[in-house]
Amino acid sequence: MPANDQPLLLHSPEEAGTMLAEFIHRYPGLVILTGAGVSTDSGIPDYRDGDGAWKRKQPVQHSDFMASTAVRQRYWGRSLIGWPVIRNARPNIAHHHLTELEQRNHSRLLVTQNVDRLHQQAGSRLVTDLHGRADEVICMSCGYRCRRDEVHERCADMNPGFGQYTAGVAPDGDADLEVDFSDFRIADCPCCGGILKPDVVFFGDYVPRDRVYSALDTLKASDGLLVIGSSLMVYSGFRFCRYAGEWGKPMATLNLGRTRADSLVDLKLNADISETLAATLCQL
Repeated sequence: MPANDQPLLLHSPEEAGTMLAEFIHRYPGLVILTGAGVSTDSGIPDYRDGDGAWKRKQPVQHSDFMASTAVRQRYWGRSLIGWPVIRNARPNIAHHHLTELEQRNHSRLLVTQNVDRLHQQAGSRLVTDLHGRADEVICMSCGYRCRRDEVHERCADMNPGFGQYTAGVAPDGDADLEVDFSDFRIADCPCCGGILKPDVVFFGDYVPRDRVYSALDTLKASDGLLVIGSSLMVYSGFRFCRYAGEWGKPMATLNLGRTRADSLVDLKLNADISETLAATLCQL
Protein backbone atom coordinates (compact mmCIF):
# COMPACT_ATOMS: atom_id res chain seq x y z
CA MET A 1 0.00 0.00 0.00
CA PRO A 2 1.50 3.40 -0.93
CA ALA A 3 2.64 5.52 1.98
CA ASN A 4 0.15 8.21 2.90
CA ASP A 5 0.78 10.60 5.76
CA GLN A 6 -2.52 12.39 5.33
CA PRO A 7 -4.95 11.60 8.15
CA LEU A 8 -8.13 9.85 7.09
CA LEU A 9 -11.40 11.69 7.44
CA LEU A 10 -13.57 9.75 9.89
CA HIS A 11 -17.21 9.88 8.86
CA SER A 12 -20.05 9.72 11.34
CA PRO A 13 -22.38 6.75 10.75
CA GLU A 14 -25.20 9.13 9.86
CA GLU A 15 -23.11 10.97 7.27
CA ALA A 16 -21.67 7.76 5.86
CA GLY A 17 -25.12 6.15 5.81
CA THR A 18 -26.55 9.02 3.77
CA MET A 19 -23.73 8.81 1.22
CA LEU A 20 -23.94 5.03 0.97
CA ALA A 21 -27.74 5.15 0.56
CA GLU A 22 -27.29 7.63 -2.30
CA PHE A 23 -24.73 5.29 -3.89
CA ILE A 24 -27.13 2.33 -3.63
CA HIS A 25 -30.04 4.36 -5.00
CA ARG A 26 -27.89 5.21 -8.02
CA TYR A 27 -26.48 1.67 -8.41
CA PRO A 28 -29.08 -0.66 -6.89
CA GLY A 29 -27.78 -4.06 -8.03
CA LEU A 30 -24.39 -4.51 -6.37
CA VAL A 31 -21.77 -7.15 -5.81
CA ILE A 32 -20.70 -6.81 -2.18
CA LEU A 33 -17.22 -7.93 -1.11
CA THR A 34 -16.63 -8.39 2.63
CA GLY A 35 -13.55 -8.94 4.76
CA ALA A 36 -12.53 -9.55 8.35
CA GLY A 37 -13.82 -6.17 9.53
CA VAL A 38 -17.39 -7.45 9.21
CA SER A 39 -16.75 -10.23 11.74
CA THR A 40 -14.80 -8.41 14.44
CA ASP A 41 -17.99 -7.60 16.38
CA SER A 42 -18.61 -11.36 16.51
CA GLY A 43 -15.38 -11.79 18.48
CA ILE A 44 -13.24 -12.90 15.53
CA PRO A 45 -10.09 -10.76 15.29
CA ASP A 46 -8.93 -9.21 12.04
CA TYR A 47 -5.49 -9.44 10.46
CA ARG A 48 -4.53 -5.82 9.87
CA ASP A 49 -4.58 -2.37 11.44
CA GLY A 50 -6.06 0.81 9.99
CA ASP A 51 -3.02 1.32 7.76
CA GLY A 52 -3.15 -2.21 6.34
CA ALA A 53 -0.15 -3.51 8.34
CA TRP A 54 -0.13 -6.95 9.93
CA LYS A 55 -1.27 -7.08 13.56
CA ARG A 56 0.20 -10.56 14.03
CA LYS A 57 2.39 -13.08 12.26
CA GLN A 58 1.25 -14.01 8.80
CA PRO A 59 -0.95 -17.13 8.54
CA VAL A 60 0.49 -20.51 7.61
CA GLN A 61 1.65 -20.86 4.02
CA HIS A 62 0.06 -23.59 1.90
CA SER A 63 3.40 -24.99 0.69
CA ASP A 64 4.78 -25.16 4.25
CA PHE A 65 1.65 -26.91 5.53
CA MET A 66 1.83 -29.54 2.78
CA ALA A 67 5.60 -30.12 2.99
CA SER A 68 6.31 -30.09 6.72
CA THR A 69 4.99 -32.43 9.42
CA ALA A 70 6.24 -29.94 12.02
CA VAL A 71 4.16 -27.14 10.48
CA ARG A 72 1.08 -29.37 10.49
CA GLN A 73 1.72 -30.33 14.11
CA ARG A 74 1.93 -26.67 15.08
CA TYR A 75 -1.16 -25.76 13.04
CA TRP A 76 -3.43 -28.47 14.45
CA GLY A 77 -2.06 -28.00 17.97
CA ARG A 78 -2.83 -24.31 17.90
CA SER A 79 -6.16 -25.02 16.23
CA LEU A 80 -7.31 -26.76 19.41
CA ILE A 81 -7.44 -23.25 20.89
CA GLY A 82 -8.29 -21.15 17.85
CA TRP A 83 -10.99 -23.18 16.12
CA PRO A 84 -13.59 -23.18 18.96
CA VAL A 85 -13.61 -19.37 18.89
CA ILE A 86 -14.52 -19.38 15.20
CA ARG A 87 -16.99 -22.26 15.60
CA ASN A 88 -18.83 -20.61 18.49
CA ALA A 89 -19.02 -17.13 16.94
CA ARG A 90 -22.44 -15.83 15.99
CA PRO A 91 -23.49 -13.28 13.36
CA ASN A 92 -23.44 -9.67 14.49
CA ILE A 93 -25.73 -6.87 13.40
CA ALA A 94 -23.59 -6.11 10.32
CA HIS A 95 -24.19 -9.62 8.98
CA HIS A 96 -27.93 -9.18 9.47
CA HIS A 97 -27.91 -5.78 7.78
CA LEU A 98 -26.20 -7.34 4.75
CA THR A 99 -28.86 -10.05 4.69
CA GLU A 100 -31.46 -7.30 4.58
CA LEU A 101 -29.70 -5.67 1.63
CA GLU A 102 -29.98 -8.99 -0.20
CA GLN A 103 -33.66 -9.29 0.72
CA ARG A 104 -34.23 -5.82 -0.72
CA ASN A 105 -32.55 -6.97 -3.97
CA HIS A 106 -29.55 -4.67 -3.61
CA SER A 107 -27.04 -7.54 -3.39
CA ARG A 108 -26.64 -9.58 -6.57
CA LEU A 109 -23.89 -11.57 -4.87
CA LEU A 110 -22.00 -11.34 -1.58
CA VAL A 111 -18.38 -12.40 -2.04
CA THR A 112 -16.69 -12.87 1.31
CA GLN A 113 -13.01 -13.27 2.11
CA ASN A 114 -14.03 -14.65 5.50
CA VAL A 115 -14.15 -18.39 6.17
CA ASP A 116 -16.47 -18.25 9.21
CA ARG A 117 -19.81 -18.82 7.38
CA LEU A 118 -21.45 -16.08 9.48
CA HIS A 119 -23.13 -14.52 6.45
CA GLN A 120 -24.96 -17.78 5.81
CA GLN A 121 -25.88 -18.10 9.48
CA ALA A 122 -27.39 -14.62 9.30
CA GLY A 123 -29.59 -15.69 6.39
CA SER A 124 -27.71 -14.51 3.30
CA ARG A 125 -28.25 -16.93 0.43
CA LEU A 126 -26.34 -15.44 -2.49
CA VAL A 127 -22.85 -15.94 -1.02
CA THR A 128 -19.52 -17.00 -2.49
CA ASP A 129 -16.95 -18.12 0.11
CA LEU A 130 -13.96 -16.84 -1.83
CA HIS A 131 -11.39 -18.41 0.49
CA GLY A 132 -13.40 -21.49 1.40
CA ARG A 133 -14.97 -22.52 4.69
CA ALA A 134 -13.23 -23.26 7.98
CA ASP A 135 -15.91 -25.63 9.27
CA GLU A 136 -15.00 -28.44 6.87
CA VAL A 137 -11.82 -30.46 6.36
CA ILE A 138 -10.73 -32.21 3.18
CA CYS A 139 -8.13 -34.89 2.44
CA MET A 140 -5.56 -33.60 0.00
CA SER A 141 -5.07 -37.11 -1.45
CA CYS A 142 -8.46 -38.80 -1.81
CA GLY A 143 -10.93 -35.93 -1.35
CA TYR A 144 -12.50 -37.33 1.84
CA ARG A 145 -14.47 -34.57 3.54
CA CYS A 146 -15.79 -34.18 7.09
CA ARG A 147 -16.77 -31.59 9.66
CA ARG A 148 -13.82 -29.84 11.25
CA ASP A 149 -15.25 -30.66 14.68
CA GLU A 150 -14.57 -34.34 13.99
CA VAL A 151 -10.87 -33.68 13.37
CA HIS A 152 -10.75 -31.32 16.34
CA GLU A 153 -12.21 -34.00 18.63
CA ARG A 154 -9.76 -36.64 17.34
CA CYS A 155 -6.80 -34.31 17.92
CA ALA A 156 -8.04 -33.43 21.42
CA ASP A 157 -8.43 -37.14 22.31
CA MET A 158 -4.95 -37.99 20.99
CA ASN A 159 -3.30 -35.01 22.73
CA PRO A 160 -4.97 -34.56 26.14
CA GLY A 161 -2.09 -32.49 27.48
CA PHE A 162 -2.87 -29.65 25.08
CA GLY A 163 -6.18 -28.92 26.80
CA GLN A 164 -4.35 -26.83 29.40
CA TYR A 165 -3.19 -24.07 27.05
CA THR A 166 -4.75 -20.69 26.32
CA ALA A 167 -3.67 -18.10 23.76
CA GLY A 168 -4.86 -15.31 21.53
CA VAL A 169 -6.66 -16.45 18.39
CA ALA A 170 -6.58 -15.52 14.71
CA PRO A 171 -9.34 -15.07 12.10
CA ASP A 172 -8.59 -18.44 10.49
CA GLY A 173 -8.78 -20.60 13.62
CA ASP A 174 -5.05 -20.41 14.35
CA ALA A 175 -3.73 -19.25 17.74
CA ASP A 176 -0.65 -17.45 19.06
CA LEU A 177 0.64 -20.44 21.03
CA GLU A 178 4.39 -21.06 21.17
CA VAL A 179 5.18 -24.43 22.81
CA ASP A 180 6.94 -27.65 21.80
CA PHE A 181 4.66 -29.34 19.26
CA SER A 182 7.09 -32.14 18.33
CA ASP A 183 5.05 -34.80 20.18
CA PHE A 184 1.68 -33.59 18.90
CA ARG A 185 -0.20 -36.39 17.14
CA ILE A 186 -1.94 -35.37 13.92
CA ALA A 187 -5.29 -36.79 12.81
CA ASP A 188 -4.70 -38.08 9.27
CA CYS A 189 -7.34 -39.13 6.74
CA PRO A 190 -9.25 -42.17 8.05
CA CYS A 191 -9.69 -43.46 4.48
CA CYS A 192 -6.20 -43.23 2.98
CA GLY A 193 -3.91 -41.80 5.67
CA GLY A 194 -3.43 -38.61 3.63
CA ILE A 195 -3.03 -35.03 4.82
CA LEU A 196 -6.15 -33.41 6.21
CA LYS A 197 -6.46 -29.68 5.67
CA PRO A 198 -9.24 -27.18 6.43
CA ASP A 199 -11.16 -26.46 3.23
CA VAL A 200 -9.80 -22.93 3.07
CA VAL A 201 -7.35 -21.21 0.73
CA PHE A 202 -4.13 -20.84 2.71
CA PHE A 203 -1.70 -18.03 1.90
CA GLY A 204 0.33 -18.93 -1.18
CA ASP A 205 -2.45 -21.09 -2.62
CA TYR A 206 -4.90 -20.10 -5.35
CA VAL A 207 -8.63 -19.54 -5.22
CA PRO A 208 -10.29 -22.11 -7.52
CA ARG A 209 -10.72 -20.57 -10.97
CA ASP A 210 -14.38 -21.47 -11.38
CA ARG A 211 -15.17 -19.74 -8.09
CA VAL A 212 -13.39 -16.56 -9.22
CA TYR A 213 -14.81 -16.55 -12.74
CA SER A 214 -18.37 -17.12 -11.55
CA ALA A 215 -18.13 -14.18 -9.15
CA LEU A 216 -16.54 -11.97 -11.80
CA ASP A 217 -19.33 -12.83 -14.25
CA THR A 218 -21.82 -11.56 -11.69
CA LEU A 219 -19.75 -8.43 -11.11
CA LYS A 220 -19.65 -7.72 -14.85
CA ALA A 221 -23.46 -7.90 -15.00
CA SER A 222 -23.95 -5.81 -11.84
CA ASP A 223 -24.42 -2.08 -11.33
CA GLY A 224 -21.34 -1.67 -9.15
CA LEU A 225 -19.09 -2.95 -6.37
CA LEU A 226 -19.32 -2.28 -2.63
CA VAL A 227 -16.42 -3.38 -0.42
CA ILE A 228 -17.06 -3.66 3.32
CA GLY A 229 -14.56 -4.40 6.08
CA SER A 230 -11.52 -5.22 3.96
CA SER A 231 -8.19 -3.47 3.46
CA LEU A 232 -7.96 -5.36 0.13
CA MET A 233 -4.30 -6.11 0.75
CA VAL A 234 -4.78 -9.67 -0.50
CA TYR A 235 -4.92 -9.76 -4.30
CA SER A 236 -7.76 -12.31 -4.39
CA GLY A 237 -10.03 -9.55 -3.08
CA PHE A 238 -8.31 -6.57 -4.70
CA ARG A 239 -8.72 -8.13 -8.14
CA PHE A 240 -12.46 -7.39 -7.96
CA CYS A 241 -11.65 -3.68 -7.77
CA ARG A 242 -9.19 -4.00 -10.64
CA TYR A 243 -11.80 -5.65 -12.86
CA ALA A 244 -14.54 -3.27 -11.74
CA GLY A 245 -12.30 -0.39 -12.79
CA GLU A 246 -11.60 -1.97 -16.18
CA TRP A 247 -15.32 -2.48 -16.74
CA GLY A 248 -16.28 1.03 -15.67
CA LYS A 249 -18.19 -0.14 -12.61
CA PRO A 250 -18.67 2.41 -9.81
CA MET A 251 -17.05 1.38 -6.54
CA ALA A 252 -17.54 2.25 -2.88
CA THR A 253 -15.68 1.11 0.23
CA LEU A 254 -16.86 1.06 3.84
CA ASN A 255 -13.93 0.29 6.11
CA LEU A 256 -12.26 1.67 9.21
CA GLY A 257 -8.85 2.56 7.81
CA ARG A 258 -7.11 2.67 4.46
CA THR A 259 -7.59 0.19 1.65
CA ARG A 260 -5.45 -0.83 -1.28
CA ALA A 261 -8.14 0.53 -3.62
CA ASP A 262 -8.42 4.04 -2.17
CA SER A 263 -7.18 5.59 -5.42
CA LEU A 264 -9.65 3.58 -7.52
CA VAL A 265 -12.97 4.01 -5.76
CA ASP A 266 -15.70 6.58 -6.33
CA LEU A 267 -16.79 6.67 -2.70
CA LYS A 268 -14.59 5.97 0.32
CA LEU A 269 -16.31 5.77 3.69
CA ASN A 270 -14.16 5.57 6.82
CA ALA A 271 -16.81 4.78 9.42
CA ASP A 272 -18.22 2.18 11.79
CA ILE A 273 -19.62 -0.64 9.66
CA SER A 274 -22.66 -1.77 11.66
CA GLU A 275 -23.89 1.73 12.49
CA THR A 276 -23.38 2.94 8.93
CA LEU A 277 -25.30 0.01 7.47
CA ALA A 278 -28.13 0.66 9.93
CA ALA A 279 -28.27 4.31 8.89
CA THR A 280 -28.13 3.28 5.22
CA LEU A 281 -31.05 0.86 5.49
CA CYS A 282 -33.20 3.56 7.11
CA GLN A 283 -32.80 5.65 3.95
CA LEU A 284 -33.43 2.96 1.31
